[in-house]
Amino acid sequence: MGGMSPLEFIEVHGHRRAFVRVGSGPALLLLHGLGCDHTTWSPVIESLAKRYTVIAPDLLGHGSSDKPRADYSVGGYANGMRDLLTVLGIEQVTVVGHSFGGGVAMQFAYQFPERTERLVLVSSGGLGPEVSPAIRAITTPGFQQVMGLLTLPGIRHLSTAGMRALAATGRVSLRDLAEVAEIYDSFKDRRSRAAIGHVVRAVVDWKGQIISMSDRAYLTDAMPMCVVWGRNDTTIPLRHASNAAALAPTARIEVIPNSGHFPHKDHPQRFVKIINEFIRSTEPATYDRDRWRELLETGAAVEPAEAEAGDAPVSPLRALGTGA
Repeated sequence: MGGMSPLEFIEVHGHRRAFVRVGSGPALLLLHGLGCDHTTWSPVIESLAKRYTVIAPDLLGHGSSDKPRADYSVGGYANGMRDLLTVLGIEQVTVVGHSFGGGVAMQFAYQFPERTERLVLVSSGGLGPEVSPAIRAITTPGFQQVMGLLTLPGIRHLSTAGMRALAATGRVSLRDLAEVAEIYDSFKDRRSRAAIGHVVRAVVDWKGQIISMSDRAYLTDAMPMCVVWGRNDTTIPLRHASNAAALAPTARIEVIPNSGHFPHKDHPQRFVKIINEFIRSTEPATYDRDRWRELLETGAAVEPAEAEAGDAPVSPLRALGTGA
């Protein structure tokens, strides 16, 4: 893991949580996706730590953190991150969330605006219903039993080797299979399977993603937001980045070519450059209770500001002032 700091452990609410803490400067909270852990950020942590204090936890039920029978909702994860940061003495962060971690990042920013300086969503959940059939399958009643069989040692090694071999062919559409192999491998642990099942059922049903930021996207108007996507993402489609642009016109959208669901692993230098540029060129959000109340009261259905005849309609977000 090339010089990455060793894992640290801290107990919060009786559950052991694993995390990496490295670097100095403004704080960056990196939130991994479903079935992954902090190592998903390995290609970028060292570079980011040159400018920032990087906190990369293993979410509860993942990696080296405990896997209890617990609250695996997006809100529960956001609370857990607030408590971890509090114990570490970190007041404000720029939150970077990948995939499911993007959903947690959005929820964190929504629940704790006073602690969120910026929001970076990487191939994020919560921006539309579509999701790959493999993730929908986790919600089916027989998932635990089937995965128990599929992760028996002989079958698991054969399957993961096959996925890694396909990923190594370099075909863009198969690029993500190496990461899928890692996730699949983690399912050999019965507690991991149970935790992942709880997580997915909280955010996905047979129709796709349940939780969406669309009803609260107007709140991001008070916070700088950057959306990063791989052009060839087969897990969550690229058009969800367009959804983000429509919901939050002040957000900046970065699409990385020749990249799948893990753009931070496919093109780490490009990814770090995007983060650095975004943070350098934006002022951190400052929480203003009156402004927040005004946004909540007015909501997404605010009437556009009176426009001169012939003017383009004013977006409800922009009508409230950019703030970002």
